[in-house]
Amino acid sequence: MIVTKMLTSKIVYSGALNAPAASRQTTRFSRMVMALATSMIFSCAMLPFAQAKPLHPLFDEGYNLQFSGSFLAAQLASKGHDIEAAATYYHNALAADPQNPLLIQSAFQLLLADGRIKDALPLAEKILARDKNNHLARLTLGIEAFKRGNFERARANFAQMQPRPDSNVPATILDLTSSILSAWAHEGQNDPESALKVIDRLKGPPWYDVFKNYHSGLIAELAGRKPDAAKRLADAYGQDATGLRIVDAEARNLARNGRKDDALKVLDAFNKDTPDHPLVIALRNEISAGTVPLPLIQSPQSGAAELLFGIGAAIGREGGEEVAAVYLQLAMWLDPKAELPLITLASVEGQLKQYEKSVSILEQVPPTSTLKPMVDIQISRYYNVLEKFDKANERLIGLVKANPKDIDAVMTLGDVYRANKNFAEAADVYTQAIAALPTVTKADWSLFYYRGICFERTKQWPKAEADFLHAIELNPKEPHVLNYLGYSWIDMGLNLDKGLDLVKQAVDLAPDDGYIVDSLGWAYYKLGRFDDAVRELERAVLLKPEDPVVNDHLGDAYWRVDRKLESTFQWAHSRDLKPEPEDLAKTLEKLKHGLVDAKGEKSAETPVPATTASDAPKPDVAAPAEPTKPAETAPAPATPAPAPVSPAPAPDQSAKPADTAPAAPENPAPAPIAPAPAAPSTPVDPAAGSQPKP
Repeated sequence: MIVTKMLTSKIVYSGALNAPAASRQTTRFSRMVMALATSMIFSCAMLPFAQAKPLHPLFDEGYNLQFSGSFLAAQLASKGHDIEAAATYYHNALAADPQNPLLIQSAFQLLLADGRIKDALPLAEKILARDKNNHLARLTLGIEAFKRGNFERARANFAQMQPRPDSNVPATILDLTSSILSAWAHEGQNDPESALKVIDRLKGPPWYDVFKNYHSGLIAELAGRKPDAAKRLADAYGQDATGLRIVDAEARNLARNGRKDDALKVLDAFNKDTPDHPLVIALRNEISAGTVPLPLIQSPQSGAAELLFGIGAAIGREGGEEVAAVYLQLAMWLDPKAELPLITLASVEGQLKQYEKSVSILEQVPPTSTLKPMVDIQISRYYNVLEKFDKANERLIGLVKANPKDIDAVMTLGDVYRANKNFAEAADVYTQAIAALPTVTKADWSLFYYRGICFERTKQWPKAEADFLHAIELNPKEPHVLNYLGYSWIDMGLNLDKGLDLVKQAVDLAPDDGYIVDSLGWAYYKLGRFDDAVRELERAVLLKPEDPVVNDHLGDAYWRVDRKLESTFQWAHSRDLKPEPEDLAKTLEKLKHGLVDAKGEKSAETPVPATTASDAPKPDVAAPAEPTKPAETAPAPATPAPAPVSPAPAPDQSAKPADTAPAAPENPAPAPIAPAPAAPSTPVDPAAGSQPKP
């Protein structure tokens, strides 16, 4: 039987979007997904259906080939993170063996994750017949009863979501979930008094407080208890003024109580740190026009869905994508019109590299949605990762024509051109984005960084250098810019000491970035400091063992310190990692003849290049070829797993600066409850009684 495990890795206090080096590359999609999470993040990761008992009993005599084929196909699809296919194949296999507990459990979880709730409900009943405290089965049946308005039955199921001795789900998380869902069920029975008592009686770690204040405030507001709602929501806002959903709820409550100016101040404060969020802009325009906004939550079902959405987003942020999908699908089952769970689900699929699925999910966002332009930008990014550049360009060009001042759309178009190595066109587009800026701020460093890369690639070094310097002036602590400029100077034989200092600063800021560490090692190599090069390149290989260029660099450094056997091993390993064709040719040549100098003789050392800025070889980009977790992120998407950023050009053997910004992940990040966390900071183990820290 497959054993599903939920592991709590950390619960953190983290203000949304306060991560250092936020940039324009953190698009509105990323910012929205990041801002949707609460500052208390549930980090429950589900081990991917791999903890199965030996499978051979399933194939005893009597099982037909059709069953075996479905089961094996399900296993392969599950390992490939294709939730839809895995659910279908497990369901097919279950038809041949309807009492098999392994198939029941696997089909149940995957059907939920794929949104086929009706197909999953009968399996939940079967699971409870064997395991009456199975929390996911109880949750599912409770939500189904909640949807139908049978709140008494819903509460009965939630009450039985109890942890068992062998359960890896912490009691703190189950207690919080079952209690708040039960409170919303009381509200569904027109009993707000009992609902608020359930939440007020809930005892737990300090990070419970924002959840309790937020949801009790929403319940009180829905019940028309204005003073109670105002106090509770204000308390939640005081605990997390950076969470999008908390800010949204607080601003609405203030406006509904005649405090228009205070509501606008709340929104303006959020906009200062997270500019141009479409939901915040829309709400601000509504309140400014004198319209009294509706409450954030308008039904008990929406309130319960809000909790499920928040928990699912949080789990997805920490790598439990399949479990996150379950919670998000249950949220949409309760509230089919909710757009944020839908967008976050697309991001979860993006983290699983199911980009086509992400696109199909995002296409469900209606054209009239406030979030539609942001969603279209994200769809274009997925097309970019899928190398469907024509589709990406078509959508983005339409957005830019409709709103030439939409900087995120303009910048994303530049990213697509850059990913497709159309550097001249990309530079023009980035210039257009810069021209559209009302004022240049620290967050705009990435525009100059990316344009600098494009200028450098089109052999316009003076312009490139000026942009890199401007980016550093805007954000002196951005390691990718420091690395790119520092390495470029060293590679050209210019400003050697200063260039090395910049690369060292980059490594200090990002010590676990294998590409940046490789840059330092390769810089030492170019300077003829081969022992230092070996030290840093060995560390880079430990950080990026799968990268052919990093391994090739280490091989070169080994050769220079007369470790010839090790150098040939590294080159052979680089060859086997399938480098770019032009890099492969160079590696094969070295495997045949070793390193040779300009005279065709085997060389023991390489002098620093005496080139000038005009004729020097330009560094190529050594960044991962796949989209990074950016921080672009992403409402958390609140961030965030990652949404794809534009793929970086393949690394070249001669250089290493990364072409991708370390921005935020574009995939929606988890957002527990309504508030919004950004990048998680310090892990906290609730079992140890640690307190989340701001």
